[in-house]
Amino acid sequence: MSGLCDGRVTVVTGAGRGLGRAHALAFAAEGAKVVVNDLGVAPDGAGASAGPAQQVVEEIRAAGGEAVAHGGDIATTDGAASLVATALDTYGRLDTLVNNAGFLRDRMLVNLGEDEWDAVIRVHLKGHFLPLRHAAAHWRAEAKAGRTPVARVVNTSSGAGLLGSVGQGNYSAAKAGILGLTSVAAAELGRYGVQVNAIAPAARTRMTEATFAGDMAAPDDPAAFDAMAPANVSPLVVWLGSAACAGVTGRVFEAEAGRITVMEGWRPGPAADKGARWTPAEAGETARKLLAGAEPPQPVYGAP
Repeated sequence: MSGLCDGRVTVVTGAGRGLGRAHALAFAAEGAKVVVNDLGVAPDGAGASAGPAQQVVEEIRAAGGEAVAHGGDIATTDGAASLVATALDTYGRLDTLVNNAGFLRDRMLVNLGEDEWDAVIRVHLKGHFLPLRHAAAHWRAEAKAGRTPVARVVNTSSGAGLLGSVGQGNYSAAKAGILGLTSVAAAELGRYGVQVNAIAPAARTRMTEATFAGDMAAPDDPAAFDAMAPANVSPLVVWLGSAACAGVTGRVFEAEAGRITVMEGWRPGPAADKGARWTPAEAGETARKLLAGAEPPQPVYGAP
């Protein structure tokens, strides 16, 4: 490996399995010291176990790297604060935060319970906000003390956040919210030496195994490229978490298999200005004319 992250300390949430595990291993392979956060819950957020996080720590140490486990709930103030404190107390610094933790509770909207909505919004959106807030407070203090950091944040959105996904109203809303949070954080924190970007990954994890079950390398050909392996996403995350990505902030990237795409987000399309108030009929007629000249939206995942 190139040692792209030598001397850096990286925190990865939800790092016990799937994408988070792949990111933690990839950062360690590039020389970073890693705080591996995971509650060890089931795919729907039930239960808890210290085993997954500790197992990743042991994998990193066995490969000659440095890592420590953190089992706190990062969607709580205390858990997020202790996450940042673990990095500082163990390694004396914090350079990169990768927000990745999450789970699913899928339902069609008419069947989606308030508790299922709250749980998914909490772990994804609040679980991004609180670690980011506590890390940012540390970096701001460092900058004000004359020690401006070379800090990086990588948030995890989804194609569901970009386009929506049938049966995932709660998850889609949370992932769309993460994109808004990323834009604001990038604008607010740049003065303190912090760059903030987001990825929308596609990979085979516990949350997507039913979707991507067939997209695997041929079992009789171990050298074949496994397009849906989580590790395919991690190189971009490592680069975004390193000093090498200087000047890149407020961006969203799709990452899947061997493809990286820069997403361009909402941009103004066709417009009309009457210079006065429209009547409802005029507004409707004008809207239809504008729509006729506009690019159609990308289809929602799972839509007929």
